[in-house]
Amino acid sequence: MAILISFKPSLRLVVNALLVIPFTVITTVSSAETTTDKEAAFIENMVNEHKFNRETAQQVLNRAEKDQAVIDAIKRPWEAKPWHQYYPIFLTEKRLEKGLAFYQTHRTTLARAEEKYGVPAEMIVAILGIESFYGTYKGTYSALNALYTLGFHYPPRASFFKKELAQLLMLANEEQFDASALKSSYAGALGWGQFIPSSYRHYAVDFDNDGVRDLLNNPVDAIGSIANYFKRNGWQRGEAVAFPVNATSKQAKPWLRKSLKYRETFGQLQQAGINLNVETAQHYAIDSPDAQWQNIGQKSSVKLLDFAQPDGKDYWLGLKNFYVITRYNHSKLYAMVAFQFSRQLAMGIKTIDEKAQENAI
Repeated sequence: MAILISFKPSLRLVVNALLVIPFTVITTVSSAETTTDKEAAFIENMVNEHKFNRETAQQVLNRAEKDQAVIDAIKRPWEAKPWHQYYPIFLTEKRLEKGLAFYQTHRTTLARAEEKYGVPAEMIVAILGIESFYGTYKGTYSALNALYTLGFHYPPRASFFKKELAQLLMLANEEQFDASALKSSYAGALGWGQFIPSSYRHYAVDFDNDGVRDLLNNPVDAIGSIANYFKRNGWQRGEAVAFPVNATSKQAKPWLRKSLKYRETFGQLQQAGINLNVETAQHYAIDSPDAQWQNIGQKSSVKLLDFAQPDGKDYWLGLKNFYVITRYNHSKLYAMVAFQFSRQLAMGIKTIDEKAQENAI
């Protein structure tokens, strides 16, 4: 026979509370164990796949801490803004002035990089200006905490950032950095050019031949490394980047895709009635736009791009070199602002070089 026990209301609350507590504790422990298991698997991977010292990996990971500010920041990237709100952040008179001053200081190095890698000085200067304002803003987050946080506490990108955390540990070991002392962006990007650790390891060059690949404090190495990055991702020396085009929304719609991959040919878009906007091309000081347009091969891979303005859209045709810029940052907004900034710089650089030639006479 079942025995029924009747509790007073106050006693029932106490019993219910006692019943809940163990499950809360168990849940917390389980969550902690899950994170610990993931960290243990990470260390095993470092040891087995990368032949990394187990004790060193454990020591570095023990110093890593979750940073909620990193998760908050990655959820609100600038590239989520529409074009008309995005480009004014970067295309400023202050950035242009500092970029031209940087060019004057590093003209010889930039010319050497252009000669070796085929990437024009104005593009290298544009990237440095956008990424760190010429070494002024290189990041305030702990690189270790940022990558640890995103690798172990941000599921949407955990796989990618765990790999970058591994790259950070190997980079620190190779370059004799203290991983826990490095400052970065919220995404773990480092130094003048904001290279993520894998890019640092694969593309950084010692451009001043001092025996160190220093992208953290050395603008000469940063110049050479950005040029090397572009070349190894397919930059074509002397070729155009993008052209403004005329298109109606009806003409453009079938060719617009979110993917950055190039699936159309120049001939296809010409047949669709999409043509060069000469006036806008001249505004951006694109040299001989008509002649360059005519030289594009009919089978050349291109991409139609749209950029939102308050009263409509701007349309541009991206060529191979535009795609290369998106390998540096996977955003058409970033690539376009880098290109447009490079054109502003090109006009200023032309004036600087002409004056230098006059003074040399």
